Amino acid sequence: MNSRCLLLLLCAWAGLAPAQDIRNVLFLISDDLRANALGCYGNAICATPNIDRLAREGMVFEHTYCQGTVCAPSRQSLMYSRYRGDTGHTLGEHFQRHGRYSARVGKIFHMRVPGDIIAGTDGADVPACWTERFNSPGLEAHTAGDYACLNLNVFTKELAHRESTKMPHRMYVSVQIDGDGSDQPDHKTATKTIALLEKHRDRPFFLAAGFVRPHYPMVAPRSTFDAYPWAHMPLPEQRAGDWEDIPPLGIPRSTSASNGIDRYPDNQKRMWAAYYATVTFMDAQVGRILDALDRLGLRESTAIVFTSDHGYHLGDHGFWLKGDLHEHVTRVPLIIAAPTYAPGRSKSLTELVDLYPTLCELTGIPIPAHVQGKSLVPILSHPEARVKDGALSFARGHGWRTSQWAYMRYPDGGEELYHMNQDPDQFTNLVHSQEHQDTITTLRRALAERLQEIE
Repeated sequence: MNSRCLLLLLCAWAGLAPAQDIRNVLFLISDDLRANALGCYGNAICATPNIDRLAREGMVFEHTYCQGTVCAPSRQSLMYSRYRGDTGHTLGEHFQRHGRYSARVGKIFHMRVPGDIIAGTDGADVPACWTERFNSPGLEAHTAGDYACLNLNVFTKELAHRESTKMPHRMYVSVQIDGDGSDQPDHKTATKTIALLEKHRDRPFFLAAGFVRPHYPMVAPRSTFDAYPWAHMPLPEQRAGDWEDIPPLGIPRSTSASNGIDRYPDNQKRMWAAYYATVTFMDAQVGRILDALDRLGLRESTAIVFTSDHGYHLGDHGFWLKGDLHEHVTRVPLIIAAPTYAPGRSKSLTELVDLYPTLCELTGIPIPAHVQGKSLVPILSHPEARVKDGALSFARGHGWRTSQWAYMRYPDGGEELYHMNQDPDQFTNLVHSQEHQDTITTLRRALAERLQEIE
C-alpha cells in the first residue's frame, strides 16, 4: 500500500480529511467500454493494470448507468447533467466561469469514429466548453497491418477495400499493427494531455482526455493482440429460445444472425481478443497520464475521474454493439479518486449525469440550478450512502434500474423485467409472472414519476 492510500485510510478511520484543497479535475473517458472488461470489475482475462491501480486509490462505483445508450446522447447528457437536451451550460464552461483552465484532448462530445478521427475534425464538440481543444487524428482501419473484417471473414494486409467511414461492416474490423502505437489516436491523446499538465500545472484546471478505444475499428499494436490468443477466448453463454420472452423493440439491430458473424464462431472469439487488446492499449495510455500526474506533484490537488459513455455487447444473447437497454450496455465503469477521500467500493446506484455536480462540490464550485444529477460526494465519504433509488437510461424505450430490478418499457407497450440478484445476465423476463405483478406496478410508477420529473 502506498503512502497516499495509507494516509487516506488513517484519516478515514479517524473521521478526518487531509488538509488539502482539490484545485483540479482530470477527466478520463473511454469509448464503448463495458464495465466487466476491467480487472477491477472482475475480469480475469483482460489486463488493465493502470485502471486497476486507480481503482485501488479511489472509489469504485459498481452500479453506475449511462443515460443515452449511444455516444452522442450519452456524452451530451453527462456534460450538461441533463437526461436529455442541452439546457444550461457545459461542465467546461462552468469551470471556466469559476477561474479554471478548461481543455479537451480527443473525444469528449460526440465524434464519428472513425470518420472524425481520420479527418481530425471536431465532430459535435461545443467550443465554448473549452479554453483550448485538441484533436488526435489517426488512420484507423487504414493503418498498415493485419486487417480483419470478422463478420465477413476477410483477412488481408492490403490497404485497399477496407471497411471504414460510413461503411456497413466497419463495426467488426480489427487491425494488428507493428510498432509501439505512438501513431494511434489514444497514444496522441495521452501525449498531449501530459504536455498540458506540464504547461498548466500551476493554475487550476479541468482537463478532459477522451480515448476512442475500444470503439471500432479495434486497432492496436500486435503485442497487445499477442496477449490474447483468440482460440482461448471464452464466449458468452447462449440459450435456446433466449429471445422468445424479449419484445421486438428489445432486440438490437445488430445480432449474430443479422451481421453474419454467426457463420464464424472463431471470429466471435477474435472479436473478444481484439476488444481486449484495444482495452489494454487504452489502459496503457491512462497509465502514462497517471504517471505524469504523480511526477508533476499534482496528485494531491487533483480529482481524477475514469468512466465510459456506455457499455457494449460482444455476442451476449447474440447481441452486438450498443443502443439497447440491457445491462451490458447501460452499466459503465466509474472510478473517482479524490485526494481528500479514502479508497473503497460502493454498490449505490449512480448515473453519469451525477458527475457534473460531483466535480463542482469536490472543487468548491457552486452547482448550477440547471443540473439534474446528484452529487456523489456523500458516497465518497460513506460508500453505503444512497443518493437515488433508480437509474434511468434511454434507447428505443426507457430503462429503470434499481438495486434489485432491471425494468424496460417500450413505446409499443412491450416490457422486460429481470431480477438482477438472481439473474444478472438477464435470461428470464419476469414481466408476465403473476408473482411479480406488484413489483412491475411499482416500477412502472417509479419510471413514470422520474420521466415526469426530468421534463
